[in-house]
Amino acid sequence: MSYPTKTDCESILAAAIAEVESGDGEHLAIRSVAARLGLAPNALYHYFDNLAALEEAVSESVRLQILEGMQKVAGKKGPAETLLAISWTYLQFAIEHPRLFSYTLKPSITGRQTLQCARSSEFFFKQVVRLYGEKKAVVATQSILAYLRGLAASRHAEMLSYEQIRSSFKFGMQIWIADAQASAKKSN
Repeated sequence: MSYPTKTDCESILAAAIAEVESGDGEHLAIRSVAARLGLAPNALYHYFDNLAALEEAVSESVRLQILEGMQKVAGKKGPAETLLAISWTYLQFAIEHPRLFSYTLKPSITGRQTLQCARSSEFFFKQVVRLYGEKKAVVATQSILAYLRGLAASRHAEMLSYEQIRSSFKFGMQIWIADAQASAKKSN
């Protein structure tokens, strides 16, 4: 059986991302992605088994975008500066692309952590370890990601302005980093 020549996996994924980003529908749909590409919906099933598989591909693509952004800003900075930079990058993406970001919060269709989720989590975790140490890194990573997601949700719900988010981020991160540095000194 030959596959449709008018498309490929990357084109479908790009159309799905554009569909999510545009917010034309409340939820992603095979029909709307196919329509965006000028194809019959059945053509997409040659590349994605079902809607859940397409949604997971969107999620993986978004996670990769966020990871690449965080890696880019991390550079060769010290631990505190790196954590500030990657945290701001993560938060900015969540604020600027709330519909896409929401896909990173969906569970995997297999119930297991996906590749990009694992890579992104590991990268963030390693930066926290540099500042907080191995012993508290898991809970510290969870708390900072929850904090960032809360700020993004507050912005998306229009509870806080962009400037309020920036100042809340700076204030919260200063406290968090000061605590991490104080804890590291106590351990030594």
